[in-house]
Amino acid sequence: MPVHLNEPLNTLQRLCEELEYSELLDRAANTENPFDRMIYIATFVVSGYASSFYRTGGKPFNPVLGETYECDRPDRGFRFIAEQVSHHPPISACHAESKNFVFRQDLRCKNKFWGKSMEIVPVCTTHVTVPRFGDHYEWNKVTSCIHNILSGQRWIEHYGEITIQTSSSDVCQCKVTFIKAKCWNSNLNEVEGTITDSKGKVVHRLFGKWHEALFCGDPSSATCIWRANSMPVNYEQYYGFTKFAIELNELDPSLKVLLPPTDTRLRVDQRLLEEGDLEAADEQKQRIEELQRDRRRILEENNTSHQPKFFRMSKEGDWVSNHTYWELRKDPGFAHVDFPTLW
Repeated sequence: MPVHLNEPLNTLQRLCEELEYSELLDRAANTENPFDRMIYIATFVVSGYASSFYRTGGKPFNPVLGETYECDRPDRGFRFIAEQVSHHPPISACHAESKNFVFRQDLRCKNKFWGKSMEIVPVCTTHVTVPRFGDHYEWNKVTSCIHNILSGQRWIEHYGEITIQTSSSDVCQCKVTFIKAKCWNSNLNEVEGTITDSKGKVVHRLFGKWHEALFCGDPSSATCIWRANSMPVNYEQYYGFTKFAIELNELDPSLKVLLPPTDTRLRVDQRLLEEGDLEAADEQKQRIEELQRDRRRILEENNTSHQPKFFRMSKEGDWVSNHTYWELRKDPGFAHVDFPTLW
């Protein structure tokens, strides 16, 4: 795929984007009532889709096998690590933690092409635990569809149903429906949801638009739980990135010396695209992809398989953190860890 169809972020960073409104998880961790707590969890789930609305249609870079990304945000109270743990099939695993929550998932997607559109169907479960209450929330993701994929008038739509369950309790659950629009102006981006008790009785109703705001209650007297942040000035010229998305690729000298050589910020093709040098970015992208093919061929010749550095396969079959990243990071540049040459 030519580099001009990409945006200068990749899938590992897009996973971190889901934490743009992590304060909703902080609010959940400070809410005693389990039904009210679910309001904030559900709102957090919806908010994770908001940044996609203004995107200009560029596809995030595919991480190469072994690529990593960290995001340490003491101002927001969390730190995040992601790694590309599998290439065939592509699997991106991530883990974020704070004093209030733990967030993790391993993203696997199926793509379906429909001529002028492309559907992205996630096959994964996202997990959030809230230690204060012993809560463990799990939910699926909806289908995302990029319309007019071959033209300049691309737009994205999300549709389907998300079920949020607490595996630690059956006190309540939530269902959120992302409504599929029948035409451009017909209930575009609308979501509606219900929070029910163990007997199925509705306790709270949610409604709104996934790119704009979410409300709880009856329409005439509803409370606004969340509203999307305003966009940066001239965001159209910067791939439709939110302020949070722009910050994901920042690389100052004090951070650079701490990162492993596999961190996405050090990926040259993505950085060249961000700087506007498309020709050089395309050359580097092809070189990086060829390096990945070479590494895979060597593994096959030696009858060995790639071993992720910072994630392990759980008994349930999903990828979870092995909790070594931040300890190893104490040695600047991960000086005592061997990494493959990715770029």
